[in-house]
Amino acid sequence: MSIVLPEPLAEYFSGEKTTDSTVIERCFASDAKVRDEGQVYQGLDAIKAWKQAAQAKYRYSVEPLSVSQEEGTTLVRARLAGNFPGSPVEVTYRFVLQQGRIVSLGIGS
Repeated sequence: MSIVLPEPLAEYFSGEKTTDSTVIERCFASDAKVRDEGQVYQGLDAIKAWKQAAQAKYRYSVEPLSVSQEEGTTLVRARLAGNFPGSPVEVTYRFVLQQGRIVSLGIGS
């Protein structure tokens, strides 16, 4: 079963399969924030660096499983598999969108 994601989220998850950092520029607002593993990354340069470091460290893949809406936030439940203890795991990506761009992303359980 396939799920339908808003365009910037579909592009974000599609970009997870590549090392093309321009995906970040197409999906995220210039002042966007990402929260992951207890850290906050703000702005395109910081988000690109976070993404490249995570891909190099964990060599992961991600598969969206479901999508829902909750008070202005798009929740995507996904299976994350890679080079880390407990792999694979299911995590929730919490996206806030404005004007067709991701302005906030939080990743957690």
